[in-house]
Amino acid sequence: MVTSSSSWWQALVRISPYTFSAIGIAISIGVSVLGAAWGIYITGSSLIGAAIKAPRITSKNLISVIFCEAVAIYGVIVAIILQTKLESVPSSKMYEPESLRAGYAIFASGIIVGFANLVCGLCVGIIGSSCALSDAQNSSLFVKILVIEIFGSALGLFGVIVGIIMSAQATWPSKA
Repeated sequence: MVTSSSSWWQALVRISPYTFSAIGIAISIGVSVLGAAWGIYITGSSLIGAAIKAPRITSKNLISVIFCEAVAIYGVIVAIILQTKLESVPSSKMYEPESLRAGYAIFASGIIVGFANLVCGLCVGIIGSSCALSDAQNSSLFVKILVIEIFGSALGLFGVIVGIIMSAQATWPSKA
């Protein structure tokens, strides 16, 4: 049996809540940008390849790249919101339960938003790729696949909404 002095709980409680907050904010923006870049890579490469056969698809299929870029913007917006949640706390109150809860809430919010946007970027990228390839073959499929792409893009918004709800739990102890 593990003693309480060497447990994971003791390790997590001794890490500053500001460290957890900073890691959450970094994950929110970093992983969101990674998802957007990955989606743009998938969509862009298929778009360029399909445009060789049908050059007419290039301009209207750029909407898929814009949807992927929106994923990065979601991460930036949430990172700004999370950054505004940080407040200075006296060192005597740094490890109080309220401080730990605020740090963990910002951390969890950043992880949720970052990984939801990673999956959203991949989803939109794959659907955008299939949209470009399908549009090159049959132009009547563009709008039908675009509707599916919009639903895929909603995954990122769901992550943002859950992240904002989670960050509402971040209240730091008063200075007095």
